[in-house]
Amino acid sequence: MANALVLVGEIGRPHGVRGLLRLRSFTADPAAIASYGPLSDEGGGRRFVLEWLGNGLSRIEGIEDRDAAARLTGTRLYVPRDRLPPPDPGEFYLVDLIGLSAVDEAGAPLGAVRAVEDFGAGTFLTLAAEGEDRLVPFTEAAVPVVDLPAGRIVVRLPEERIIRPEEEAEAGLSADPPRALPRRTEGAEPRSA
Repeated sequence: MANALVLVGEIGRPHGVRGLLRLRSFTADPAAIASYGPLSDEGGGRRFVLEWLGNGLSRIEGIEDRDAAARLTGTRLYVPRDRLPPPDPGEFYLVDLIGLSAVDEAGAPLGAVRAVEDFGAGTFLTLAAEGEDRLVPFTEAAVPVVDLPAGRIVVRLPEERIIRPEEEAEAGLSADPPRALPRRTEGAEPRSA
């Protein structure tokens, strides 16, 4: 994983007319993003040398005007994993999880971690097994064990329960979705308070 690229920031919109831009830094100390040397885009084709100015603003070498800065809006910035400081004992980078095998609490294989995703509601692990992907929330309740030296994680899967239509009827549940508001009948006048 030493050569894996780690997302450390994202370029935002321009600030002013002289090429300054807003920068979202994903590092613990936002200013540290400038200390990892040249950053690259996801494909590694473009390199960015930046200067952190504080308050979310930065300057990128070679970007001198607003139009050039605007063309970079939304560019994600990456650094090779080996340029990051080593994590403290008991900590790890999320990129270190990719490729680990996943087992349930009984030790049965569930696949391997294919990706670590964050769609805004928290971090999820994508487990790939037998042509299927399964999303697992990356919480202590769902993933109680991360064992990097052993190359595995333990996943606590939720109990699955499928309710069949005949069970719904026995339980008195309606197959029709509930209505948010009662229907208005012909000739009925709305009530006022």
